[in-house]
Amino acid sequence: MRPTTKRTSARLTGGSAAALLTSLLMLAVAPGTVAAADRAYELDLGKRGDFVAQTNFVQCVGASMQMMLNMIEPGRDRTARTQLRLQELAREWSGPRPDGFERQGASVRGWASGLNLLGAGPYRLVGEDTLQAAMRSAARAIATTGKPVGLLVWRGRHAWVMSGFTATADPRVTDRFEVTRAVIHDPLYPYGSKTWGPSPKPGSSVSVKTVGRQFVPRRSSSRWMGANSSLGGKYVLVLPYEPDLSAFASTIR
Repeated sequence: MRPTTKRTSARLTGGSAAALLTSLLMLAVAPGTVAAADRAYELDLGKRGDFVAQTNFVQCVGASMQMMLNMIEPGRDRTARTQLRLQELAREWSGPRPDGFERQGASVRGWASGLNLLGAGPYRLVGEDTLQAAMRSAARAIATTGKPVGLLVWRGRHAWVMSGFTATADPRVTDRFEVTRAVIHDPLYPYGSKTWGPSPKPGSSVSVKTVGRQFVPRRSSSRWMGANSSLGGKYVLVLPYEPDLSAFASTIR
């Protein structure tokens, strides 16, 4: 009986050791990483007072730039004078309209260029193939740069600002996440559009499905695209990014 008892004891001891080792390995994994990958993540850069309504029906870009600057820089400017100055800057860098008529509003190119000229960037234009891909790019940019994102809505006819989001995980630590809600600022609030729908309340968190009713792919007609032809048929964003300084650093060594 002793050999049997001894072998049984050895098997129990080995099983206990294996269980203990498994527990220790589980404890060794960084709990913050696991939590960040599995827990819903929310972020909003906007505050009360950042919102600015456009002063007329063509200055949506100027008003959006004004809101974005309010979120990026200390102090807030809600004046009509500043909005007009921003609109004129964006229009100056928008280039001529592809159809030859005089431009009343400003283009998405002027929007990004204006922010960069004012030192709020760097910003660039990005086109995505799907709504979720656009929301993921926006969320990742907001989380990594601490700056808001511009959305080109109504097939290229209007501008929104996205200041925050809710996602299934933190975009800074994993690529495996989906965006479920977005915080939107529509400078045309409270008027909205009979064609596209009502304006979200400034700073409200709305579902991605609701965003997608107005944030749709830009028209792809060559008549309207001009220098931005690569963005035709895409979900277009004015996106902040962190520049890659490694190439620059290598040139000064």
